[in-house]
Amino acid sequence: MAIKKLILVSAISGLLTACGGGGDVNISPSNVDNSVDNSTTTDGGTSLNGVCARYTKDGVVFEGALEAGDCTYSKDFVDITNPLTVDVTFPSIGTGRHIFDGSLVVGQSFSNDADLASAGIVQGGSPSDYAAKITIQAGNTFVFKTTEDYAVINRGSQIFAEGTASAPITFTSYSDAVSGTVAFDDVQQWGGMIINGFGVTNKCKYTGVRGADLAKDLAASPTGCHVAAEGKSGSAQTYYGGDNDADNSGVLSYFIVKHTGAEVSPGNELNGIAFGGVGSGTQVSNLQVFSTYDDGIEMFGGAVDVTNFVALYVRDDSFDVDEGYIGTLENALIIQAADNGQQCIESDGIGSYQDTETVRNADLIARGLNSAAVVNNMTCIISGHQEGTHGDSVGVRIREAHAITINDSIITTALTDNDGLDECLRIDDAETRTAGFVTITNTLLACEKPFNDATVQIGSAAIGTWFANADEDNLVESTNGAQTITALNGYFSTGTRGAVATDDDWTAGWTVGLDSDDLWVQPAP
Repeated sequence: MAIKKLILVSAISGLLTACGGGGDVNISPSNVDNSVDNSTTTDGGTSLNGVCARYTKDGVVFEGALEAGDCTYSKDFVDITNPLTVDVTFPSIGTGRHIFDGSLVVGQSFSNDADLASAGIVQGGSPSDYAAKITIQAGNTFVFKTTEDYAVINRGSQIFAEGTASAPITFTSYSDAVSGTVAFDDVQQWGGMIINGFGVTNKCKYTGVRGADLAKDLAASPTGCHVAAEGKSGSAQTYYGGDNDADNSGVLSYFIVKHTGAEVSPGNELNGIAFGGVGSGTQVSNLQVFSTYDDGIEMFGGAVDVTNFVALYVRDDSFDVDEGYIGTLENALIIQAADNGQQCIESDGIGSYQDTETVRNADLIARGLNSAAVVNNMTCIISGHQEGTHGDSVGVRIREAHAITINDSIITTALTDNDGLDECLRIDDAETRTAGFVTITNTLLACEKPFNDATVQIGSAAIGTWFANADEDNLVESTNGAQTITALNGYFSTGTRGAVATDDDWTAGWTVGLDSDDLWVQPAP
């Protein structure tokens, strides 16, 4: 396919205004009058204040306290060791906020199959089998007060958070939504979000082949598949994993997570959202992570698809894949900060990978238990900055037997004076460098170093030759340090490549920061 020579521009902020967005807070108003007791409830009982979420358990009513238009939920309502075990709806409260004194945990956590069965939780059953769910109405903002607080959706439970382009749902910190003391790129203001499902993870033992006759290997692991998730340990520990890649953890739509990554326990810093074994029955679309210390979203196995994803100011990996994840990322706009950010994609195929364990690795690959993500229409804009919080900036790193497919994408740099240190693509490890293992089509690499190491062999060809021969529409455009990003028509796309098309600006109206003066541009020398 013949394409016009790409326009290399030295300014980014003007271009970004075409891609929608708002300020650092984007909450749509509602016609709810919080000064009036409307006697609305979430469980059919008599409401105390007519506005805040409430539920009844064992004959006791638990309800948020209304004050100055906000609803505050004590640790008696929900906390890390006091999970919600019944269905709860959080109604729209206009410009008010739902503020939590502790963590938000939905559903109980179990570390073995016997306890799950005793609790009546069916692994991947029909909708009636799910133990608890929360419903969050459009426009709501959930606020977490301290760095020890985070949100968990446990296996067998669900979240239905369906915002709209004019009224997205936001999970953020008190410093952001209430006190207003947070800077646009501040991180570690609260923990983050964890969703645990019954999907496949290659940290568990299985018999059979994925997609055919796969089942938990109860002879090798009698308690089943239970991998400790991120977050606190002990009585607060949660788990993910199973053998149902079609599991359903609910819906996230027009959903924003901001200022995450606090160390909720020693050595345990959370991501924006950790998807542990989350199944393809879960619907995730129009999702943004903003200013995260660790990864933006991380996939620990499972098969959930993500459509329309924005990652801005992620300090580690914006999209991290591991443990046999096989879902699809469709339309992804990823922009690193000027001086921080490791990879747009870090993609690992096998959990606890060892290059010396060739027999184990080959067995997992043969049975479809390695990661095999598909990424369509991504725009990855790296800083090229060296020695960031988590390491050097790289566009995409593929390793540890990840059979990734990348189609119709752009990987480029936005740094104007990077001394040739920016790198678009890195492929590591013997399995991943096997001919035909990784697929890349119709993709542009626009960095001073298109490849981390040009001498690397993919099959029998040098990586540059392999990339050119993999698809006639793949293109390498070497920049020369005084240039920044590759763009056409003010959008992060060119032709069929990239995340945001001119005639389909799916970022408009709901995203945070894309038209902000804070979105950096380093002046040309």
